[in-house]
Amino acid sequence: MTNQSKIFILKTSPENILNDYRNLIHLANYQNFFNTTDKIIIKLNLSWSKFFPSCSSPPWQLEGVLKTLIEDGYSPKNLFTAENRTVVTNIEKGLKGNKWNPIIKKYGVRFVPLTRIPFVPYESLRSKFINLKATNLHVLDSKIFPEGFKIPKFYVGKPIIHLPTMKTHGHTGALGGDLKHTEGEMKNGGITCAMKNAFGGLLTKRRHFSHQYMSEVLVDLLIIQKQIHPHILAIVDGTVCGDGAGPRTMIPRIKNYLLAGYDQVAVDAVVAKMMGFEPLKLPAIKLAHDEGLGCGDVDQIDIIGENVSDIDWKFQVKRSLVIWGDQMVRKGTLQFLNPLMRNELFFTVPIMLSLVYHDMFWYPSIGRKRIKEFFKTDWGKLFRSYPNH
Repeated sequence: MTNQSKIFILKTSPENILNDYRNLIHLANYQNFFNTTDKIIIKLNLSWSKFFPSCSSPPWQLEGVLKTLIEDGYSPKNLFTAENRTVVTNIEKGLKGNKWNPIIKKYGVRFVPLTRIPFVPYESLRSKFINLKATNLHVLDSKIFPEGFKIPKFYVGKPIIHLPTMKTHGHTGALGGDLKHTEGEMKNGGITCAMKNAFGGLLTKRRHFSHQYMSEVLVDLLIIQKQIHPHILAIVDGTVCGDGAGPRTMIPRIKNYLLAGYDQVAVDAVVAKMMGFEPLKLPAIKLAHDEGLGCGDVDQIDIIGENVSDIDWKFQVKRSLVIWGDQMVRKGTLQFLNPLMRNELFFTVPIMLSLVYHDMFWYPSIGRKRIKEFFKTDWGKLFRSYPNH
């Protein structure tokens, strides 16, 4: 079995987290794939500009990776942390709220706001792709961006390290279709991890159009990644995981696990299994597995490190009010409004509703109570120990 079919897993604790990240990364033999002369993208995970446990890459995840790479001889000038904005997130606020800024400054690496990077036509680069595959895209260049799909020019030719967290997601449990199909699939779960982390990098802020075909989009993004990146590594933080109405309005669950893998499908399959879902019943994993883009069958994945075969956290996917409303418009009884979603003026309405619900209602009430309880834990104390500036 090749290294691409292996997933590396360690248990950790707040006291040993940075050393455990070093041990995990070394266990994955990353230096066999990433040269010290490479210009490496480190893709952060920003799901909310505000801090909420398990929602975005925690500071110890970023520090653990940067500290290890620099101590192993990788030049800070060649390490590029990167993130994009969405219609409901702000990069500057995210850097501050999740305490990434002080870490980026501490280790002297660069931060690349993808909002300022030129996006170039996908088709214009096909002949230059490193590992050109014959696989065609499912929806990105036809149903989502028929006027022409573009990707960041900065990404092409560089290896990438993804820094996702383990959490549920109300949008990722179905293939494109009607709401009845979505609700049926949702019983099998919806997660966001390695495959979904490319969503915030390769797509522009118009990526909300992808919600109707989320699983197909994730597979398309994996196809593109395999074409433009010489190597892909996911380093997953499962110290505090998100259960329920992800990717924001979740219940934080302390689990103390770290994972790494070069096969993004296998990473998500193992994560899904640990969370209590059947991986091959999740459409994105099943579709990617069937197309040979990775291994979604946990029985065929070699686990190195901790034995997680008996783990079942019994997480449940729920939909926040915002995601429920979005799915009603995209696929349900309000589908007649869907064409209006491409009208910029009309789309300001759901954007404002999302901001009001998440930032002005849920976060100050329910969210703040959960954060207060989290701060009483050792992980909460560790988060608070990181500087704000």
